[in-house]
Amino acid sequence: MSKVTAFAILAVCALLEAGGDALVRKGMHAASMTNRLALYFAAAVVLFAYGWLVNRPPWSFGSLLGIYVVLFFVVAQALGYFVFGDKMTVQILTGGALIVAGGLVITLWR
Repeated sequence: MSKVTAFAILAVCALLEAGGDALVRKGMHAASMTNRLALYFAAAVVLFAYGWLVNRPPWSFGSLLGIYVVLFFVVAQALGYFVFGDKMTVQILTGGALIVAGGLVITLWR
């Protein structure tokens, strides 16, 4: 599997995982029981898709964990900002820079 393919799969996995978590959060605050159950069902499907996809390729997931954590952080922050209106703070940006730096060390250090 090429690095580009692995990166693309991990990016989709990060989107599915963070998106599934966002659906659960939306469901927790849904006004009606019908909406709540629909959001929970959608979250279950999305999170299952994440679990299936992340385990499908024949890779050592631990070796790709550094870049995955970075992708998950970036996707989660984007969802927080655009979907939930969360603000970027100095603490989040500083911690995010450390996460990105750590991911680069894990991924690139040979």
